[in-house]
Parts: sequence; C-alpha cells; structure tokens
Amino acid sequence: MKALIQRVSSASVKVDEYCIGAIEHGILAYIGLGHEDNLQSAQRMVDKILTYRIFENNSDPAKVGKLDQNVQQIGGGLLLVSQFTLMANTNNGRRPDFSGAMHPNAAQALFAELITYAKNQHPNVASGEFGADMQVESINDGPLNFLLEVKE
Repeated sequence: MKALIQRVSSASVKVDEYCIGAIEHGILAYIGLGHEDNLQSAQRMVDKILTYRIFENNSDPAKVGKLDQNVQQIGGGLLLVSQFTLMANTNNGRRPDFSGAMHPNAAQALFAELITYAKNQHPNVASGEFGADMQVESINDGPLNFLLEVKE
C-alpha cells in the first residue's frame, strides 16, 4: 500500500461538479492499493498518516520551525482519495504498468474499510468517490509531500 500525502491549507474533491469532500488545514492523502494489501495494512497506513509529524509546533519557542506535530495534534482534516496509479510500475518503457494494483472490486471494498477506520480514529475525515472521475483541488502548504509505504 502506498500513500502520497500532502500538507494542505485546504483541499476538496468534486464529482460531476458537486463537492463530495473537503477539508481545511490538514492532509490530502492519495491511497494506492496493491494485491497484498488487506484490512490490517490499511489500518496501519491510516495510523501512520494520522501520526506522521509534518506540522510545525509554533507554540513551543524551542521547536519553532520543526516538524513535530501530526494532524491529530493540530486538529486538522484528512481527505482520502483512491489513486490506483500510485501502484504503477514505471521502470520499463514509456507506458505505466498497472498490474500491481489491486482488482477494482476488492480495492473498492478495502478503500471503504479504510475510510471507516479513519473516521473511527479521527473526527475530521472526508473522502473522494472510488472509481469516479474526480476533480481534486488543493492548496499545498509548504509544499510538503511524502510517499508512505506499508507492506504486509
């Protein structure tokens, strides 16, 4: 499982010009699911995202400018968007190979479980719509982007 996380000032996702999810300051996370992924790896990924320290602590003079707070500590939002292209193999040729991505039916079910788990862990969670043509808008704060991986 891979997640591309971005620290954002705001982010939203639209389907058919209708906003289905939005957050203010927090994390926009694109989630890629692979063949080996399961509920346990999804839960580990959510836990990692929620506790990953990418926010500055401006309240402690000794830590100003240091990335030592996570999205839960700052009360930020989490926007989860399924992104099978993160699982692409780009090592050969000029066309991505998506054979490492989980089958869409299984991925849809696992992504739904991941969202449910995230909502049970954090009060401010929004999501995109699995398999939909989505328009994602974000204001990247930093910019700060990190590629996280969890392997079973």
